[in-house]
Amino acid sequence: MLVKESVAVPLEAVQAGIGIRWLLQAADGAPTFAMRLIEIEPGVVFKMHQHPYEHEIYVLEGEGVVVGGAGEQRMAPGVALLILPDELHGYRNLGKETLKFLCVIPNQTNR
Repeated sequence: MLVKESVAVPLEAVQAGIGIRWLLQAADGAPTFAMRLIEIEPGVVFKMHQHPYEHEIYVLEGEGVVVGGAGEQRMAPGVALLILPDELHGYRNLGKETLKFLCVIPNQTNR
């Protein structure tokens, strides 16, 4: 078993106002999935992008939207989302606090 404190995991910059903490991944011995904590500062937009793999999201803090083929979907604490492989998507923080969500992806993806 491995236990980590999220604040002890380095916050890596993705773009201005957006960071990622790789909480659990293959290097930690996780055989199948990587768990990431994404942090988006107020007013910041995570540009549209896509990946050849799915990812599951669970919102912890803040308010925002995920934009995709189905339009805008609300992001708020307690909301779970599924982004399908190759689905174009992006995020926007609409609140006054940092938008934080867990994002789980397959381990075979490149960092």
